[in-house]
Amino acid sequence: MKILKQFEPLSIEHEENLSESCSRHTHNHFEIVYINNGKGSHLYNENTLAYESGDLFLIAPGDEHFFEINEVTTFTYIKFNEAYFNSNRHLAPDEYYSSTPEAIMKLRFLKEVKIEMGSLHSGILKNLINSLLAYDKVKNVAYSAVVFYLLLGIFGIIKESMPVEAIMVINNDPNNEQILSYLHENIYCREMITVKAVASHFNISIRYFSNYFKRNFGIAYQEYLDNYRIKLIEKRIAIGGLKLKQIADEFGFTDVSHLSKVFKKLTGVNPTDYRIANTHK
Repeated sequence: MKILKQFEPLSIEHEENLSESCSRHTHNHFEIVYINNGKGSHLYNENTLAYESGDLFLIAPGDEHFFEINEVTTFTYIKFNEAYFNSNRHLAPDEYYSSTPEAIMKLRFLKEVKIEMGSLHSGILKNLINSLLAYDKVKNVAYSAVVFYLLLGIFGIIKESMPVEAIMVINNDPNNEQILSYLHENIYCREMITVKAVASHFNISIRYFSNYFKRNFGIAYQEYLDNYRIKLIEKRIAIGGLKLKQIADEFGFTDVSHLSKVFKKLTGVNPTDYRIANTHK
């Protein structure tokens, strides 16, 4: 796998009407890829996302990716290294420091879902890309204040197109212990452990949370909940003294039939048989 290096602080490349897919590679620099036209797939670390005209992808150092082209495609690449934004910080507004372009580029969330834009943002983004390409023909883009502000405009669109919670993840990524502690404490209250409720509690985008959980725990969120809940139910049944209806009510099942159906699906036996086999062990 080759590593693509970026020696200039900033460079812009435009490739028209490509029909052959590129090989998998990684970078030591940041890269914004804009799809001017065409269709295909972007293989992006462990994710595959379909692309079409107007899509935008953010590549950070260490990311692996390549494009599979299904329909002739025109790409615009905006490449920069750490030195570019560091050398222009004196030009940036205060809001810049709350979530820097480098931090946004590194968001794992953006490797797993497409950046969804409305028609207004899509139109502005296209104009910004065209302005950068026009400027690149007559000026040195690496040392232009105008280009710097055009790039900030692109990141402004990205931030406005993303859920607020996703930006907050930059500086507020919860650790695994906090998440598991919350789930275990609230396992008896289904309303508090829905994806929406947990994502809200930890200030994480709903779209981001499921991928975040699977990446960190190696198991799908719902599968983890089902397994943990069944382990608790198994203990309740084996101890004895509780009716199945009481257990069903405790864990939020609609009735004993619902509990039995889920229990057998996950364990292979129904609760009554499990109780007979495990009581007093």
